[in-house]
Amino acid sequence: MQRNNSTELLRLAIPSDGEMYDSTLGFLRECGVPVDRTNSRRYTGSLHSLESVMVLFQRAADITAKVEDGSADIGIVGLDRFAESHLDDGPGFVICDDLGYSQCELVTAVPEAWVDVTDMADVADLAVEFRERGRDLRVATKYPRLTQRFFFSHGINFFAVVPSSGTLEAAPIMGFADLIVDISATGTTLRENKLKVLADGTVLRSQACLIGNRTTLKRSAAKQELARRLIERMEAYLEARRFFRIAANVRGPSADHVARAVLERLELAGLKGPTVSQVYTPEGDDWYAVTVVVPQSSLQAAVDHLRAIGGTGVSVLQPRYVFHEASQVYRKMLKTLSQD
Repeated sequence: MQRNNSTELLRLAIPSDGEMYDSTLGFLRECGVPVDRTNSRRYTGSLHSLESVMVLFQRAADITAKVEDGSADIGIVGLDRFAESHLDDGPGFVICDDLGYSQCELVTAVPEAWVDVTDMADVADLAVEFRERGRDLRVATKYPRLTQRFFFSHGINFFAVVPSSGTLEAAPIMGFADLIVDISATGTTLRENKLKVLADGTVLRSQACLIGNRTTLKRSAAKQELARRLIERMEAYLEARRFFRIAANVRGPSADHVARAVLERLELAGLKGPTVSQVYTPEGDDWYAVTVVVPQSSLQAAVDHLRAIGGTGVSVLQPRYVFHEASQVYRKMLKTLSQD
Protein backbone atom coordinates (compact mmCIF):
# COMPACT_ATOMS: atom_id res chain seq x y z
CA MET A 1 0.00 0.00 0.00
CA GLN A 2 1.32 3.45 -0.89
CA ARG A 3 2.29 5.61 2.06
CA ASN A 4 1.05 9.15 2.57
CA ASN A 5 3.25 12.13 1.81
CA SER A 6 6.39 11.98 3.96
CA THR A 7 5.45 15.20 5.78
CA GLU A 8 2.42 13.40 7.18
CA LEU A 9 4.34 10.40 8.45
CA LEU A 10 4.72 10.20 12.20
CA ARG A 11 8.43 9.60 12.81
CA LEU A 12 9.14 7.47 15.88
CA ALA A 13 12.76 7.20 17.10
CA ILE A 14 13.65 4.12 19.13
CA PRO A 15 16.99 2.76 20.43
CA SER A 16 19.09 0.87 17.90
CA ASP A 17 21.39 -0.69 20.47
CA GLY A 18 21.89 -1.44 24.14
CA GLU A 19 19.52 -2.91 26.71
CA MET A 20 16.62 -0.72 25.59
CA TYR A 21 16.70 -2.02 22.00
CA ASP A 22 15.27 -5.46 22.73
CA SER A 23 13.07 -4.14 25.55
CA THR A 24 11.52 -1.51 23.30
CA LEU A 25 10.86 -3.97 20.49
CA GLY A 26 9.23 -6.29 23.03
CA PHE A 27 7.15 -3.48 24.49
CA LEU A 28 5.81 -2.36 21.11
CA ARG A 29 5.06 -5.98 20.20
CA GLU A 30 3.05 -6.39 23.42
CA CYS A 31 1.21 -3.17 22.60
CA GLY A 32 0.04 -4.77 19.36
CA VAL A 33 2.26 -2.63 17.11
CA PRO A 34 5.30 -4.81 16.34
CA VAL A 35 8.18 -3.23 14.47
CA ASP A 36 8.87 -4.39 10.93
CA ARG A 37 12.59 -4.15 10.12
CA THR A 38 13.76 -6.00 7.05
CA ASN A 39 17.32 -6.45 8.36
CA SER A 40 19.50 -5.26 11.22
CA ARG A 41 21.50 -2.92 8.97
CA ARG A 42 18.51 -0.79 8.05
CA TYR A 43 17.95 2.30 10.14
CA THR A 44 14.28 2.67 9.26
CA GLY A 45 11.29 0.45 9.80
CA SER A 46 7.55 0.57 10.26
CA LEU A 47 4.86 -0.46 12.70
CA HIS A 48 2.89 -3.49 11.58
CA SER A 49 -0.59 -2.09 12.22
CA LEU A 50 0.08 1.67 11.89
CA GLU A 51 1.29 2.05 8.33
CA SER A 52 1.87 5.82 8.47
CA VAL A 53 4.38 5.57 11.31
CA MET A 54 8.04 5.51 10.28
CA VAL A 55 10.40 3.96 12.82
CA LEU A 56 13.87 5.49 13.03
CA PHE A 57 16.57 3.43 14.76
CA GLN A 58 18.92 5.75 16.61
CA ARG A 59 21.58 5.44 19.29
CA ALA A 60 19.88 5.83 22.66
CA ALA A 61 22.15 8.78 23.46
CA ASP A 62 20.99 10.61 20.29
CA ILE A 63 17.22 10.17 20.52
CA THR A 64 16.51 13.28 22.59
CA ALA A 65 18.49 15.44 20.16
CA LYS A 66 16.78 13.87 17.13
CA VAL A 67 13.35 14.63 18.58
CA GLU A 68 14.31 18.17 19.57
CA ASP A 69 15.80 19.05 16.17
CA GLY A 70 12.67 17.75 14.43
CA SER A 71 14.26 14.72 12.75
CA ALA A 72 11.72 12.66 14.71
CA ASP A 73 8.31 13.66 16.03
CA ILE A 74 8.27 11.31 19.01
CA GLY A 75 10.75 8.94 20.59
CA ILE A 76 11.25 6.30 23.24
CA VAL A 77 14.21 6.96 25.51
CA GLY A 78 15.30 6.61 29.10
CA LEU A 79 13.99 9.42 31.29
CA ASP A 80 17.55 9.88 32.60
CA ARG A 81 18.90 10.58 29.12
CA PHE A 82 16.10 13.02 28.35
CA ALA A 83 16.55 14.87 31.65
CA GLU A 84 20.29 15.14 31.07
CA SER A 85 20.36 16.32 27.46
CA HIS A 86 17.10 18.07 26.59
CA LEU A 87 17.09 21.82 25.96
CA ASP A 88 15.41 23.79 28.75
CA ASP A 89 13.63 26.07 26.28
CA GLY A 90 13.53 23.56 23.43
CA PRO A 91 10.56 21.86 21.78
CA GLY A 92 11.09 18.50 23.48
CA PHE A 93 8.65 17.38 26.17
CA VAL A 94 7.66 14.20 27.98
CA ILE A 95 4.40 12.67 26.72
CA CYS A 96 4.41 9.66 29.07
CA ASP A 97 7.05 9.45 31.79
CA ASP A 98 6.71 5.71 32.51
CA LEU A 99 6.30 2.98 29.90
CA GLY A 100 6.81 0.29 32.50
CA TYR A 101 10.25 -1.07 31.62
CA SER A 102 14.00 -0.31 31.87
CA GLN A 103 13.69 0.86 35.46
CA CYS A 104 16.89 2.13 37.06
CA GLU A 105 18.19 4.89 39.33
CA LEU A 106 20.84 7.55 38.92
CA VAL A 107 22.67 7.37 42.24
CA THR A 108 25.58 8.87 44.14
CA ALA A 109 28.04 6.21 45.29
CA VAL A 110 31.17 6.53 47.41
CA PRO A 111 33.86 4.03 48.45
CA GLU A 112 32.79 1.65 51.22
CA ALA A 113 35.97 2.67 53.05
CA TRP A 114 34.35 6.05 53.70
CA VAL A 115 32.56 4.67 56.73
CA ASP A 116 31.65 8.10 58.09
CA VAL A 117 30.08 9.26 54.81
CA THR A 118 26.47 8.10 54.65
CA ASP A 119 24.51 11.00 53.12
CA MET A 120 24.86 14.13 51.00
CA ALA A 121 25.42 16.32 54.07
CA ASP A 122 28.55 14.30 54.77
CA VAL A 123 29.65 14.83 51.16
CA ALA A 124 29.12 18.58 51.60
CA ASP A 125 31.41 18.56 54.65
CA LEU A 126 33.95 16.47 52.78
CA ALA A 127 33.92 18.87 49.83
CA VAL A 128 34.82 21.73 52.16
CA GLU A 129 37.65 19.68 53.66
CA PHE A 130 39.02 18.88 50.21
CA ARG A 131 38.89 22.58 49.25
CA GLU A 132 40.79 23.52 52.40
CA ARG A 133 43.45 20.98 51.41
CA GLY A 134 43.84 22.65 48.04
CA ARG A 135 41.73 20.61 45.62
CA ASP A 136 38.12 19.95 44.72
CA LEU A 137 36.16 16.77 45.29
CA ARG A 138 36.11 14.89 41.97
CA VAL A 139 32.86 13.31 40.75
CA ALA A 140 32.95 10.93 37.78
CA THR A 141 29.71 10.76 35.81
CA LYS A 142 28.08 10.48 32.40
CA TYR A 143 25.43 12.92 33.59
CA PRO A 144 27.24 16.20 34.32
CA ARG A 145 24.19 18.46 34.16
CA LEU A 146 22.01 16.37 36.47
CA THR A 147 24.96 15.85 38.82
CA GLN A 148 25.70 19.56 39.08
CA ARG A 149 22.08 20.43 39.77
CA PHE A 150 21.78 17.69 42.39
CA PHE A 151 24.96 18.66 44.21
CA PHE A 152 24.03 22.35 44.15
CA SER A 153 20.59 21.48 45.58
CA HIS A 154 22.40 19.91 48.55
CA GLY A 155 24.56 22.97 49.11
CA ILE A 156 27.68 21.38 47.65
CA ASN A 157 29.58 24.00 45.66
CA PHE A 158 33.17 22.80 45.84
CA PHE A 159 33.49 19.89 43.43
CA ALA A 160 34.72 19.08 39.94
CA VAL A 161 32.78 16.95 37.49
CA VAL A 162 34.91 14.40 35.66
CA PRO A 163 33.01 13.47 32.47
CA SER A 164 33.44 9.85 31.48
CA SER A 165 32.01 7.62 28.77
CA GLY A 166 33.50 4.38 30.07
CA THR A 167 33.01 2.24 33.15
CA LEU A 168 32.65 4.46 36.19
CA GLU A 169 32.73 1.93 39.01
CA ALA A 170 36.52 1.69 38.86
CA ALA A 171 37.08 5.46 38.93
CA PRO A 172 37.78 5.75 42.69
CA ILE A 173 40.10 2.72 42.64
CA MET A 174 41.98 4.04 39.59
CA GLY A 175 42.29 7.42 41.24
CA PHE A 176 40.79 9.74 38.64
CA ALA A 177 37.70 10.45 40.78
CA ASP A 178 36.72 10.34 44.44
CA LEU A 179 33.09 9.26 43.99
CA ILE A 180 30.68 8.58 41.16
CA VAL A 181 27.16 9.38 39.99
CA ASP A 182 25.95 6.57 37.77
CA ILE A 183 22.98 4.49 36.68
CA SER A 184 22.21 1.42 38.76
CA ALA A 185 19.44 -1.15 38.36
CA THR A 186 20.18 -3.52 41.24
CA GLY A 187 23.28 -2.11 42.94
CA THR A 188 25.18 -5.37 42.45
CA THR A 189 27.95 -3.90 40.28
CA LEU A 190 28.48 -1.07 42.75
CA ARG A 191 28.81 -3.48 45.65
CA GLU A 192 31.19 -5.71 43.71
CA ASN A 193 33.41 -2.66 43.21
CA LYS A 194 33.33 -1.74 46.91
CA LEU A 195 31.01 1.23 46.48
CA LYS A 196 27.93 2.16 48.49
CA VAL A 197 24.93 4.32 47.59
CA LEU A 198 24.29 7.27 49.90
CA ALA A 199 21.03 7.25 51.85
CA ASP A 200 19.73 10.37 50.08
CA GLY A 201 21.95 10.07 47.03
CA THR A 202 19.34 9.17 44.42
CA VAL A 203 19.49 11.85 41.73
CA LEU A 204 16.69 10.48 39.55
CA ARG A 205 14.46 7.41 39.22
CA SER A 206 14.33 6.52 35.56
CA GLN A 207 12.53 4.25 33.14
CA ALA A 208 11.59 4.20 29.49
CA CYS A 209 9.47 7.19 28.53
CA LEU A 210 7.77 8.62 25.45
CA ILE A 211 8.89 12.09 24.37
CA GLY A 212 7.70 14.40 21.61
CA ASN A 213 8.44 17.56 19.65
CA ARG A 214 5.90 20.31 20.36
CA THR A 215 6.50 22.11 17.08
CA THR A 216 6.12 19.24 14.62
CA LEU A 217 3.16 17.73 16.47
CA LYS A 218 1.33 21.01 16.91
CA ARG A 219 1.39 21.94 13.25
CA SER A 220 0.07 18.60 11.95
CA ALA A 221 -3.37 17.25 12.84
CA ALA A 222 -2.49 14.06 10.94
CA LYS A 223 0.55 13.45 13.16
CA GLN A 224 -1.52 14.13 16.27
CA GLU A 225 -4.03 11.51 15.19
CA LEU A 226 -1.30 8.96 14.50
CA ALA A 227 0.24 9.77 17.88
CA ARG A 228 -3.17 9.22 19.48
CA ARG A 229 -3.50 5.76 17.96
CA LEU A 230 -0.05 4.76 19.15
CA ILE A 231 -0.51 6.28 22.60
CA GLU A 232 -3.87 4.53 23.00
CA ARG A 233 -2.22 1.15 22.35
CA MET A 234 0.54 1.86 24.84
CA GLU A 235 -1.81 3.15 27.51
CA ALA A 236 -4.29 0.29 27.06
CA TYR A 237 -1.50 -2.27 27.40
CA LEU A 238 -0.11 -0.59 30.53
CA GLU A 239 -3.58 -0.33 32.04
CA ALA A 240 -4.31 -4.00 31.37
CA ARG A 241 -1.34 -4.98 33.52
CA ARG A 242 -3.14 -3.44 36.48
CA PHE A 243 -6.34 -5.51 36.18
CA PHE A 244 -7.73 -9.04 36.22
CA ARG A 245 -10.92 -10.30 34.60
CA ILE A 246 -12.74 -12.71 36.92
CA ALA A 247 -15.56 -14.99 35.78
CA ALA A 248 -17.75 -17.24 37.93
CA ASN A 249 -21.03 -19.13 37.74
CA VAL A 250 -23.53 -17.99 40.37
CA ARG A 251 -26.87 -19.61 41.11
CA GLY A 252 -29.85 -17.34 41.72
CA PRO A 253 -33.52 -16.72 40.96
CA SER A 254 -32.80 -13.99 38.40
CA ALA A 255 -30.04 -11.96 36.77
CA ASP A 256 -31.13 -8.89 38.74
CA HIS A 257 -30.87 -10.81 42.00
CA VAL A 258 -27.34 -11.98 41.17
CA ALA A 259 -26.28 -8.50 40.03
CA ARG A 260 -27.53 -6.95 43.27
CA ALA A 261 -25.57 -9.52 45.25
CA VAL A 262 -22.39 -8.64 43.38
CA LEU A 263 -23.04 -4.91 43.83
CA GLU A 264 -23.15 -5.29 47.60
CA ARG A 265 -19.39 -4.77 47.35
CA LEU A 266 -19.13 -1.87 44.90
CA GLU A 267 -15.34 -1.78 45.06
CA LEU A 268 -15.29 -5.39 43.79
CA ALA A 269 -18.04 -5.10 41.20
CA GLY A 270 -15.92 -4.18 38.16
CA LEU A 271 -14.90 -1.01 36.37
CA LYS A 272 -18.54 0.01 35.84
CA GLY A 273 -20.36 -2.96 37.32
CA PRO A 274 -20.70 -6.70 36.70
CA THR A 275 -21.73 -8.38 33.48
CA VAL A 276 -24.39 -11.00 34.22
CA SER A 277 -25.75 -13.41 31.63
CA GLN A 278 -27.81 -16.60 31.84
CA VAL A 279 -26.12 -19.98 31.69
CA TYR A 280 -28.21 -22.58 29.86
CA THR A 281 -27.63 -25.87 31.68
CA PRO A 282 -29.04 -29.25 30.59
CA GLU A 283 -31.06 -29.35 33.82
CA GLY A 284 -32.52 -25.90 33.24
CA ASP A 285 -31.26 -24.63 36.60
CA ASP A 286 -31.02 -20.90 37.33
CA TRP A 287 -27.33 -20.26 36.84
CA TYR A 288 -25.74 -17.00 35.73
CA ALA A 289 -22.27 -16.17 34.46
CA VAL A 290 -20.80 -13.16 36.27
CA THR A 291 -17.78 -11.26 34.92
CA VAL A 292 -15.99 -8.41 36.68
CA VAL A 293 -12.73 -6.57 36.00
CA VAL A 294 -10.89 -5.55 39.16
CA PRO A 295 -7.46 -4.15 40.10
CA GLN A 296 -4.79 -6.74 40.82
CA SER A 297 -4.73 -5.71 44.47
CA SER A 298 -8.40 -6.70 44.79
CA LEU A 299 -8.08 -10.14 43.19
CA GLN A 300 -8.44 -12.31 46.29
CA ALA A 301 -11.14 -10.12 47.81
CA ALA A 302 -13.18 -10.29 44.60
CA VAL A 303 -12.81 -14.07 44.37
CA ASP A 304 -13.90 -14.42 48.01
CA HIS A 305 -16.90 -12.16 47.40
CA LEU A 306 -18.06 -14.21 44.41
CA ARG A 307 -17.69 -17.39 46.44
CA ALA A 308 -19.66 -15.82 49.30
CA ILE A 309 -22.66 -15.22 47.02
CA GLY A 310 -22.55 -18.77 45.71
CA GLY A 311 -20.01 -18.47 42.93
CA THR A 312 -18.26 -21.57 41.61
CA GLY A 313 -15.92 -22.41 38.75
CA VAL A 314 -14.07 -19.13 39.26
CA SER A 315 -11.54 -18.35 36.53
CA VAL A 316 -9.11 -15.46 36.28
CA LEU A 317 -7.53 -13.95 33.18
CA GLN A 318 -5.48 -10.84 32.58
CA PRO A 319 -6.94 -8.71 29.77
CA ARG A 320 -4.62 -7.84 26.88
CA TYR A 321 -5.74 -4.20 26.75
CA VAL A 322 -7.96 -1.95 28.83
CA PHE A 323 -9.30 1.13 27.04
CA HIS A 324 -11.02 3.78 29.13
CA GLU A 325 -13.43 6.44 27.86
CA ALA A 326 -10.51 8.51 26.56
CA SER A 327 -6.73 8.44 26.71
CA GLN A 328 -5.50 10.53 29.63
CA VAL A 329 -1.97 10.56 28.20
CA TYR A 330 -3.22 11.91 24.87
CA ARG A 331 -5.34 14.54 26.62
CA LYS A 332 -2.27 15.65 28.53
CA MET A 333 -0.30 15.86 25.29
CA LEU A 334 -2.94 18.04 23.64
CA LYS A 335 -3.01 20.30 26.70
CA THR A 336 0.75 20.73 26.45
CA LEU A 337 0.52 21.58 22.75
CA SER A 338 -2.28 24.09 23.36
CA GLN A 339 -0.19 25.96 25.92
CA ASP A 340 2.60 26.78 23.48
